[in-house]
Amino acid sequence: MRIAKQLSIFLENRPGLLAHATNILGENNVSITAMSIHDMVDLAVVRMIVDNPTKATLLLEHEEFYVIELDVIVMDIPNVPGTIAAIARKLALADINIDYAYFTATDNQTRGAFIIRTKEIDRAMESLHGMMED
Repeated sequence: MRIAKQLSIFLENRPGLLAHATNILGENNVSITAMSIHDMVDLAVVRMIVDNPTKATLLLEHEEFYVIELDVIVMDIPNVPGTIAAIARKLALADINIDYAYFTATDNQTRGAFIIRTKEIDRAMESLHGMMED
């Protein structure tokens, strides 16, 4: 479990903008390790974890993309039923709200990445300490 910088990039809902933003990162050797896209009426919020958030932010802002950096918790968790429920329950018992979260793993993966955004990062880290560690 660790704290990572997540980039939130605000894109107009039109073809090609996601390709352009991710191409900028790829051409400059910035690796995307997690990504989520939330569709809104006129915009999409692309949330991503990258291996070099400072470089990524500078590159995207240079192309006039609007980018916000936020701290998130990244957990390596087992890909089995009930794991996310246990984490959510642990945070609920500590009275910590999850603003949003996303998880990814394929059927063949025994573990996956669970990304959690909360306004109470430090308390959440304390509450979750020791969970899911092998």
